[in-house]
Amino acid sequence: MPIQSPRVTPFLWFDGTAEEAARTYVSIFKKGSKVLSASPMSVTFELEGQRFHALNGGPQFKFTEAVSFLIDCKDQKEVDYFWKALGAGGAYQRCGWLKDRWGLCWQVVPRALGECLGGKDRAGAQRAMEAMLKMDKLDVKALKAAYAGRGRT
Repeated sequence: MPIQSPRVTPFLWFDGTAEEAARTYVSIFKKGSKVLSASPMSVTFELEGQRFHALNGGPQFKFTEAVSFLIDCKDQKEVDYFWKALGAGGAYQRCGWLKDRWGLCWQVVPRALGECLGGKDRAGAQRAMEAMLKMDKLDVKALKAAYAGRGRT
């Protein structure tokens, strides 16, 4: 039985660096990640099983924060890894967001953030939100401490 492609696949526009970007992303995500095909005009790759297409379309269009990719990190170690690897040569932003060296936006988010914001303690969720809004790279311990009322916000 042939493998079907997902019906919806992100399509990224680069200025001549699509293959370099794809190979970098594959090296960062590793597990379940590979370049499937590459030509001078485009590249198809997978990151942890999610297929992407990238085009060497030229300088006409740039990435913006209007589209980003969220990375669900199980712990602080994963947050630290992706923050450093994807942010190298790019720009770090507030609330766990960064732009990589090609300008593509990523949200590096620990699962603990969702647990705190969705917790039963609404005042704790508000404290965690206030703490998060002051962070660049998200800090799991600080988020949990804010939720519990033990941290500064």
